Amino acid sequence: MLNQKHSITCEELKITFETGYLAKQANGAVNVNLGETSVFVAATAADTLRSEDQDFFPLTVDYREKFSASGRFPGGFFKREGRPSEKEILTCRLCDRPLRPLFPKGFLFEVQVVGMLLSADLINEADILFVNGASAALALSDIPWNGPIGCVRLGQINGSFVVNPTQEQQLESDLDLVYVGNEEEMMMIEGNAKEIPENRFIEALDYAHEKVRKIVATQKELIKKVGKEKKAFSLMVPEEEKLAFTRNHIGEKLREAVFQPEKKARDEAVKVLKNETEEQLKQKLGEETYEPAQLNMIFEVLQEELYRGEILEKGKRVDNRGPKDLRSIETGIDVLPCVHGSAIFQRGETQSLVVTTLGSSNDTQENDGITGGSSSKSFILHYNFPPYSVGEVGRNSGPGRREIGHGALAERSLLPVIPPQDEFPYTIRIVSEIMESNGSTSMASVCGGCLSLMDAGVPIKDIVAGISVGLVIEKEATSGKIKKYVTLTDIIGSEDHFGDMDFKICGTQKGITGFQLDLKVSGLPMNIAKEAIEQNRVARMAIIDIMKKTIDSPRPELHPNAPRIHQMQIYPKKIGVLIGPGGKNIRRICQISGAEIDINEDNSGKIAIYSSDQKSLDRAVEEIELSCGEIEVGKNYRGVVHGIKPYGVFVECLPGKEGFVHISELADFHVEKTEDVCQISDEIWVKCIGIDEQGRIRLSRRFAMAEREAIERGEPVPEFEFPPMKPPRQNNDKPWKKRSDGENGHRGRRREKR
Repeated sequence: MLNQKHSITCEELKITFETGYLAKQANGAVNVNLGETSVFVAATAADTLRSEDQDFFPLTVDYREKFSASGRFPGGFFKREGRPSEKEILTCRLCDRPLRPLFPKGFLFEVQVVGMLLSADLINEADILFVNGASAALALSDIPWNGPIGCVRLGQINGSFVVNPTQEQQLESDLDLVYVGNEEEMMMIEGNAKEIPENRFIEALDYAHEKVRKIVATQKELIKKVGKEKKAFSLMVPEEEKLAFTRNHIGEKLREAVFQPEKKARDEAVKVLKNETEEQLKQKLGEETYEPAQLNMIFEVLQEELYRGEILEKGKRVDNRGPKDLRSIETGIDVLPCVHGSAIFQRGETQSLVVTTLGSSNDTQENDGITGGSSSKSFILHYNFPPYSVGEVGRNSGPGRREIGHGALAERSLLPVIPPQDEFPYTIRIVSEIMESNGSTSMASVCGGCLSLMDAGVPIKDIVAGISVGLVIEKEATSGKIKKYVTLTDIIGSEDHFGDMDFKICGTQKGITGFQLDLKVSGLPMNIAKEAIEQNRVARMAIIDIMKKTIDSPRPELHPNAPRIHQMQIYPKKIGVLIGPGGKNIRRICQISGAEIDINEDNSGKIAIYSSDQKSLDRAVEEIELSCGEIEVGKNYRGVVHGIKPYGVFVECLPGKEGFVHISELADFHVEKTEDVCQISDEIWVKCIGIDEQGRIRLSRRFAMAEREAIERGEPVPEFEFPPMKPPRQNNDKPWKKRSDGENGHRGRRREKR
C-alpha cells in the first residue's frame, strides 16, 4: 500500500506534497511537508443535502495540532487534546476564507476539510502548509472546486523580503504577511507590519504572488498524475419561473424597502415584502409544491441585483452615500468611572465600547499552541459580539470563531504601537464590547481600542485607525473579464454580504500595521488591490484627524484608577533573602503592604511593584529595602530581640542581619539587668552606631529612643556623637616568643621515649 505514494516538491520553496498512501477513502487526502514539519489534510463531501429547505453552503474547515507532533503530552487530567486553541481557530479561518469563493455557486452539499499536524520541528510554521494541503486535497478530489491555490508567508528582515521565515526569523521581521493566490490573482491576505509604507506593502504583495505561482504549478503537476475526475453534483439555484413571478410581483417595492437610511427599517421592510410574496407564491404553486428555500434564494438574487446595479450604474448606495464617503463618526473617552481607560467609537450604526485594563506581569497570557510565537504575551485584545448588537435574540455563550478572529485582527493592528515591556512593564488587556453592528466592527474596535489606550495613559507610539474598503464587479458573460468595477469606502453589512470584497487595513499616518482581505469572487487583480489600498489610506487619515479632536496623544500620566508601578534593583544574591523560605518573606510583604511584587525571572535582581495606592507602594518599597539592604551607620531599625546576655542583647535588624546592644545602650538610665528592658522576641527601635573592621554591628536603643521622643515632641532631632569603636586586637603585632612549656609554642611537654 505504501508503494502507491506519489510525491512532488516545489524545489524553490522546499514544500513537498505526498498523496496515495493515507486516508484513501476520503475524496482527497495529502501530506504537506516543509523541513521536518508535516501536515495531513483530507477533504470529503456529502452526497445528499442536509435538508430539503437548505439554502446555504455548509463548509467546515477544521485544523488540530497534536501534542505528539512535538513529542509532548497534553496538559490536564485526561491527557488528551481538548477544544481547539486560539491558534488552531485562527488557522481554520485562514484556510476557510480563500477556499469558500472557489466552490460553484449553488453547490450546497456539505464539505469538510480536516487538517492535522503530524510532525512539528518547531522551526517551520504549519499554518501555511495547511492552506496548501487543503488546496491540494480539494484539487485532487472529485469535489467541484475551482482551484488550486498557493499560500506563502512573507517577512522582511533588514529591508529584504524573506519567504516562509522560520519561527526565529519571524521575531526579527517587521512584516508578517500571509498571502494566498491563484496563478493570476490575489485570493486572501492577512497579517501585520510595523508601520510599513503603502508602496512597500504593494511590493510585498507582488513578491509574494511570484512565489505562490510556483506552488500552484507544483500542485497542477500532481493533479495531472493522480487527480480524480470531478463528480457531477446538482446545483441549487432559483427556478426561472418563480424568479420571474417574484420580480414582476414586487416591482419597485423592493427598491423602496431597501433604500432607507437605517438598517432596522430596511430589514423590517424587506421582511414584510417577503411575507407578502410568500402568500402569493403559495396561492400560485399550492402549499404542497411551495419551497421556502426557493423564496430565500430568490430574495437573495433580487437584492443582490438591486444593490450592485445601483452602485455600478449610478454610484448610489442604499444609505445615499457616494462610493468614497465615510459614515458620520463620533468618539468619546473616559466614559466609565472605575476602569483604567475607556472609549466609545461610533461610525454610522456601528458602535464599540472599549475598556483598557492594566495589570502586572503575572497577568500575561500563556501561549496555548504547540508552535509559533513566544510562550506568553503581555498585550491582549478580546472582542465580544452579543446578539443584541444586531437586534436579535441568541445564546450569549463563549466566543466563537468570528469573535476570536476579529479580536486577533484588532490586536495585531494595535501591537506595533504598544511600548516594549522594558519601557512600560504592564500587561495590557483591551475588551471591545460591540454595542451596535452594521459593518466593520473589527475596525471600530481598533479605533476605540487606540482611544482607550490613550485615555489610560499608555504611552503608545502613534494613533492607529482602521477602515474597510469593499468592491462590486461586473464581468462579461462570455469571457469572464472585468467589464466594470467600483470600490466602496466604509462598507455596511449588506454591502459586505452582496458585494465582492472586504479589504480591511489599519495603520498610523506613517504606514500600515494590520490588514485582512476577504473575497467572494475567484480572485482580485493587482490593479484593483492597489486602488483599494490608496482609497483606504485616504479614509484612514480622515478618521485619525477625527480621533485627534477627542484626544491627540496619551495622557501624560496614568489614569487615576490605573495601578502604579515602581521598579527597583537589588543585588541578585539577595533574591533568595527577599523571597524567604518557601516564599514566606515576600508573601508577608505583599500582605502587610497590599501591593503585588514581581521578580524578574532572569535573576538580574530587577523588581517591579504594582499597587493602586501610593501608601501601599511606599510600604512595599520600604519592606523590600529592609529585607535586601545592608545595615548602615546612623540609620534606625525596628528589630527583633533574638538573644539576651547579662551584658546586652542581640537584635536582628534586617533578615539575617543582627547587631549587639550593650547594656549601657539600652536606656538613658542605669540598667541592672537586660531583662528589665526587653525580652526575647520583643520588637525594639535601635540605631546603628558603628561597624568594626570585622563586620560586627554595634547598636543603641538609647539613641533611637531619644530621637523618636524628639520627633514626637516636635523638637529638632538631636545630634549624637557615637562612641568610638575599639580597634580589634592585633595579635600579629606582638613578637613571637617560645613558650617555656614546650618547643615551638606547643603546650605541654614532649614525652620522651623510654
